Amino acid sequence: MAARAGLEVRPFTTAVIDDAARLLAARHRVQRRIEPGLAQAFEDLSTARVEIEGLAAAAGASGAVALRGGQVAGYLLGAPRGSLWGPNIWVEGAGHAVADPEIVRDLYGLAAAGWVDAGATSHYAVVPATDPALVDAWFRLGFGQQHVHAIREAAGREEVPPPGIAIRRAERRDIPILARLELALPEHQARSPVFSRLELPSLEEATDEWEESFDDPRYTTFVAERDGLVIGSAIGCSIELSSDHRGIVRPANAGFLGFAAVLPEARGLGAGPALGRAVIGWAHDAGYPNVVTDWRETNLAASRTWPRLGFRPIFRRLHRAIA
Repeated sequence: MAARAGLEVRPFTTAVIDDAARLLAARHRVQRRIEPGLAQAFEDLSTARVEIEGLAAAAGASGAVALRGGQVAGYLLGAPRGSLWGPNIWVEGAGHAVADPEIVRDLYGLAAAGWVDAGATSHYAVVPATDPALVDAWFRLGFGQQHVHAIREAAGREEVPPPGIAIRRAERRDIPILARLELALPEHQARSPVFSRLELPSLEEATDEWEESFDDPRYTTFVAERDGLVIGSAIGCSIELSSDHRGIVRPANAGFLGFAAVLPEARGLGAGPALGRAVIGWAHDAGYPNVVTDWRETNLAASRTWPRLGFRPIFRRLHRAIA
């Protein structure tokens, strides 16, 4: 691939990790000026280096590095996440950093050629949402927004639920409806316009999981009631328990709104926002300074509800399907 004048693009090697770590730490330092709730540790060169080393050591990892005037001006690393995502390559949150956004397009141009030649045609990139120019550079590579990671400050319970809605802690007697609600979210996301292809669990499997895990003290479950019937649920826990918020994407010492769902026939009554506020209040009471959540951008309800509750995007997961 021909590089722009003054820019040399080569395959990534571990020889450039120190320079890559400097770029990543600098990128994160700028991002934390906007969102100080992100983990400060990644401003440190040694922490950034360890993160990049881990990505470079992953099975099937490959990428590119850009040199300008003999100095590293950008790097990009991708690796497959597993068969769940099809023939995929993921550029994780620490998998790229550049001196200027346009460089990421040159890096992807070299790296993607090898990925597609190897049969990996579904590409994902986790990009700082606080850098619009960088997001735009990925968009101009044919990527679209799929998922959002977001944060807000924890706060005490200031608002009451809408009339007719009551919020309380879940009890073991709620397990049958909690299992039904666990299916309600993936069922919703399997339909238009999300079209998620993840396999749905059975009601029996969901019930068994709740029977086994209900008393786990690491998770706090709330339910919303209307006329004495449970119509929704939400779960709060430490962000450390989230498998999708990893590495540089994971804020330190944050609560996590890990799940929320409302039965289809009860949507639009205000139960979802009330459950979200309950988890935000729980996080405040538990001593977390911030709360994190995430959503599919094509989930119309989630993509409208959570920003209205004050959640700000910190990373955007972008996706490109090469057909």
